[in-house]
Amino acid sequence: AHNDHIDAAPALAAATGAPILLHPDDLPLWLHTHPEHTPDGALTDGQELTVAGTTLTVLHTPGHAPGAVCLYAPELGTVFTGDTLFQGGPGATGRSFSSFPTIIDSIRDRLLTLPGDTKVRTGHGDPTTIGAEAPQLDEWIKRGH
Repeated sequence: AHNDHIDAAPALAAATGAPILLHPDDLPLWLHTHPEHTPDGALTDGQELTVAGTTLTVLHTPGHAPGAVCLYAPELGTVFTGDTLFQGGPGATGRSFSSFPTIIDSIRDRLLTLPGDTKVRTGHGDPTTIGAEAPQLDEWIKRGH
């Protein structure tokens, strides 16, 4: 719920009728940007959403933010990682409520367990695959950023 990802959420919801869903651990971040607008519902780990006929599984991946989630679409062989995993490394942890050790745990335990050919659609930058990123985990830990 960092502002660069949610600034337009209420206007977009109003224009489309789509609900605003948020992991409860990100509510403090949400309220910094939209104190007058409460999300419509909660995202929970393991929850399944259907969007345009595609099932997305919510993976709680704290680190970039406490309530960060990734959306895994097994039938598409794709995971949408937002700011949790980028091509070449973990997402940013210099933002408020971020934690480098936590994001590493999330990537290792939640994302690198997906099939290696899973396409990673990131929140910023070029796509990658789980298989391309997995061998770099130890290097990311050594670099510590």
